[in-house]
Amino acid sequence: MKLELRKERIVPLSLTAFIILADQITKAIIVKLRPGIGLVKDVFNNDFLLIYHARNKAIAFSLGENFPDPVKKIAFIIIPVFVLGFLLWYYFKSDDFTNIQRWAAAGIIGGGLGNIIDRIFRADGVVDFISVRLYGFLGFERWPTFNLADSSVVVCCILLFVSIFITSAVQKKTGAENE
Repeated sequence: MKLELRKERIVPLSLTAFIILADQITKAIIVKLRPGIGLVKDVFNNDFLLIYHARNKAIAFSLGENFPDPVKKIAFIIIPVFVLGFLLWYYFKSDDFTNIQRWAAAGIIGGGLGNIIDRIFRADGVVDFISVRLYGFLGFERWPTFNLADSSVVVCCILLFVSIFITSAVQKKTGAENE
């Protein structure tokens, strides 16, 4: 396997760039607000979607918030950089990805890099600002506050796993029919 820079591998990375740019622009707008109480914008006037400035020095659901700072640096910056680096390497080296899987991987990389930028350059932590009401679903009244990078990682991970599952099922079915 040699590193190939074909169009079908480069074009999906435009999504990576778009997500990083959109994520950082929205965060730059939000940081103009005081954390917590600066602005609470009830988008639909029904408490379903709130926009406000929050910070997270941990990862999803504030996991690891009480870790010592050196552990946070390793767990929340260094390990994710290696994981994203591996994903990017595999993205270019492998012929296993379908086109949709390449776009999904590009979205994961963009979202991951968006939050890593915050962890490196924002001493107060990752900027979060989207709060969605769940009305008690899954035991949550509100989903933990998140940002565009988080959304990109979650949506693209789901898309990637569903695509892998479907591709695998189709290949098994096609293989069984050819026997």
